Amino acid sequence: MTIKINEPMVMALPKGRILKEVMPIINAAGIIPEAEFDDPDSRKLMFKTNIENLSIIRVRSFDVATFVAFGAAQLGVAGNDVLLEFDYPEIYAPLDLDIGHCRISVAEQEEMSKTDDPSRWSHVRVATKYPNLTSKYFAKRGVQAECIKLNGAMELAPGLGLCRRIVDLVSSGATLKANGLVEIEKILDITSRFIINRTAFKTRNAEIGPILDLVREAVNG
Repeated sequence: MTIKINEPMVMALPKGRILKEVMPIINAAGIIPEAEFDDPDSRKLMFKTNIENLSIIRVRSFDVATFVAFGAAQLGVAGNDVLLEFDYPEIYAPLDLDIGHCRISVAEQEEMSKTDDPSRWSHVRVATKYPNLTSKYFAKRGVQAECIKLNGAMELAPGLGLCRRIVDLVSSGATLKANGLVEIEKILDITSRFIINRTAFKTRNAEIGPILDLVREAVNG
């Protein structure tokens, strides 16, 4: 299948660990970025690809959804944690890429966990970069959640008295353990999704449809 794009189109990809996992899929779909994309010393954020009029941008994982929702990028890859946190109606997420596996969990100091009973919570104060997702989760349980927004280093918050619990992404659990914390409740399993701006999908379906098909074929092996 040949990809043909008549007008400029942008695919937003997240920096970091997910980028390493997603690129084999993107490459298998026939999309190859310019050589500088793989240069660790490059400061560029936008790269041409072997597909005329298709560029790739590298941005923070949380920002992928914003670029796609507002139409600055027509395509992207984002975790369902990000999609649920922002809940942009402008984003269509048709494909689970089966990468970026982790979970969002509630964690607290190990000593506290020995006597704590989550079923008896009525109010919690947590540090998290997911205030909307966290509030909705606890509201469904009838628990009032006071969320303190942090963008990183959540594990420091309980020890410094900012709060007693955190809600954060967990992969191996090594960072929690190193900071004296343990998981006490899993909120959600996370994977990365291929996302599309809804307006672009309607107006440029002849161009985007084949890309989606090729990415799906690459995921299915």
